[in-house]
Amino acid sequence: MSEVNDFGYLDTTLEVLRRVEKEQQENIEKAGALMADAIANDRLIHVYGGGGHTTLVMGEMFFRAGGLANINPIMETGLSVFNQAIKYLELERCVNYGRSIMKYYRLEKDDLLIIFHNIGINPATIDAAMEAKERGAKIIAVSSSLWQTEMPADHFIRHPNGRNLFDFADVAIDDYNPVGDCAVTVPGFETPIAPNSNLVDFYIAHRLEIEAVRICVERGIVPPVWHSANAPGGDEFNAHYIEKYRSRVKML
Repeated sequence: MSEVNDFGYLDTTLEVLRRVEKEQQENIEKAGALMADAIANDRLIHVYGGGGHTTLVMGEMFFRAGGLANINPIMETGLSVFNQAIKYLELERCVNYGRSIMKYYRLEKDDLLIIFHNIGINPATIDAAMEAKERGAKIIAVSSSLWQTEMPADHFIRHPNGRNLFDFADVAIDDYNPVGDCAVTVPGFETPIAPNSNLVDFYIAHRLEIEAVRICVERGIVPPVWHSANAPGGDEFNAHYIEKYRSRVKML
């Protein structure tokens, strides 16, 4: 058997994860405190992905064993990978589409919204952030400073107003996703491959949950956390949270 060669994929991914842990720790702590505040005040934590594969982070945070039960995924199939690819690509570049989604979910003053979009410049992301801020919501933004600063100001995928997601964030967490979203180049093949942005964003999502739970415990608050529905006693344990959140979380 030949030696496995991942062309640096594992090392590159671990390097980004360690950079997040080292450089974004303070922001993760601030975001965790906002999440703990929402739990303490019996508020939902709304989660939105601004298009394409960033919508998958909502699924990772929602109804997940060991995850928070008060997560409300702002799930719009039209923007997700479960829509036809060319269609969702067009929709995430469509001005005001993100606003209409936020209007439907009726965010209110002091609600908490986590927005994931590792590019952070497209209309579906920027319009959603603007609508949420105008409604008085607090925003935790997980995105890449590299895309936001390195993409040309007049690039066609940008929102016409030229704003970046971090412009609207109460707390900004950098996932360091490089322009092009790929981590590997195989010698002899010119096109880069192997994105790792979702691995990094999933890690950040779970770090936020860890931090929120840690702060809740320090404050003497019992955080609402799902058990695995597939483990013995899981359904029975989760029944209380389903009853509590079913009328409030649209995807339950």
